[in-house]
Amino acid sequence: MALNTAPLINDRKEIWGWAMYDWANSAFSTTVGTVFLGPFVASLARAAAAGNATVSFFGIPVAPDSFLPYCISISVGLQVLFLPILGAIADYSHLRKRMMQLFATIGAVMTMAMFLVTGPTWWLGGVLFILANLSFGASIVFYNSYLPDIASEDQRDSVSSFGWAMGYLGGGLLLLLNLILYQFRKSIFGDDPGSLAVRINLASAGVWWLGWSLWTFATLKPRHAVKALPAGENYLTIGFKQLAQTFGEAKHYPHTLRFLLAYLLYNDGIQTVIAVTAIFAAAPLLQGGLEIEQGSLILIILMIQFVAFFGAMGFGWLAGRLGTVRALIASLILWTVVVIYAYFGLRGETLILGLPQRVFEFWLLGAAVAVVMGGSQALSRSLFAQMIPPGKEAEFFAIYEVSERGTSWTGPLVFGLANQIFGSLRPALLSLIIYFVFGLVMLLFFVDIPRAIRESKTAPTL
Repeated sequence: MALNTAPLINDRKEIWGWAMYDWANSAFSTTVGTVFLGPFVASLARAAAAGNATVSFFGIPVAPDSFLPYCISISVGLQVLFLPILGAIADYSHLRKRMMQLFATIGAVMTMAMFLVTGPTWWLGGVLFILANLSFGASIVFYNSYLPDIASEDQRDSVSSFGWAMGYLGGGLLLLLNLILYQFRKSIFGDDPGSLAVRINLASAGVWWLGWSLWTFATLKPRHAVKALPAGENYLTIGFKQLAQTFGEAKHYPHTLRFLLAYLLYNDGIQTVIAVTAIFAAAPLLQGGLEIEQGSLILIILMIQFVAFFGAMGFGWLAGRLGTVRALIASLILWTVVVIYAYFGLRGETLILGLPQRVFEFWLLGAAVAVVMGGSQALSRSLFAQMIPPGKEAEFFAIYEVSERGTSWTGPLVFGLANQIFGSLRPALLSLIIYFVFGLVMLLFFVDIPRAIRESKTAPTL
């Protein structure tokens, strides 16, 4: 199949379509992953346990509150196993768009099917999440790999930031609608205890994901003609050979690999701060936390989603003024300041605007996190996109995605150990500074960004 004309670069219509996939899939992260699925499945599992310490999952005894975390770990493990080979297949075959469509559809349909999760089928929530999250990760690999194709090097910071910003806005908007539905569930559904509203909210994330993806699929253009398979080969065997070739060529890109290591360090700190913030905020003051009520926490989560939109766009602008590396360094310094302040501050009870000082300051810190969160991640993506050799986009972004997810357990482990050793969440939160400091040191003194970009353009690709 031959393409008649080469797709344009920096085409505004295609960039909008590309960014709308972030708008589409972020509903899964916010509505399903962050707010509704975990508590819902845990409550159903506890009911199924009928007062026992464990519930049976196909004969395996599982603690009700541990079931979904186990499923999350399984889904991440599957991503580590499958994403690199899927990326290699996409790069060889030039079926990147079709594979993105396939996995986006599978993920969205699995999310819609979460409407079927009820008391007798509590376990289905975990199984569907495994399939949906695996598909989510796969589609993100192909989505990210389009960045070098649709934006020139001088536009990638702003385009990447725009995508992240649209993700925060889309995910936040659906979450707001879902929270309104849940808040007024009794007026709408009568005596339903909340399960119907939650099931509708979960399914809505799948509808949102697939529905808005159609915009992306209608505007995003394939870049190369589909490549025919050699005689006696299939895409799986070719994928393994392509992946082995890429790993064999890795020695040609030492500074790209060093940047990836720096990213793993500081991004693990970012992901851990995001993951444990709710735990820290809800913990009693005597345990070193804040003890903020659930309603306020939900409002803070919503605020973070919408402020992050402006943060991502702002850092895209800042990168254009200071340079990508300087803007990224500034974001990591701000992350460190946020964690230090969380340790020393957030203690006062004096009322500020009707809120205890500690709660008011937590709102301010949440806004600060929102500003730097999207910026640091968007700039990391655009910077990495410049270090990828042509024709290897999906493979390298698969490694990028797998590396991020495959090491995401270390930050929570450090946090948990520090809390257990010191008996307080504050020093546990402070312990995460090591990720930002070591990541920053690695980025400043061990990664030559211009050299990494040159290596990606001059190293041989077979």
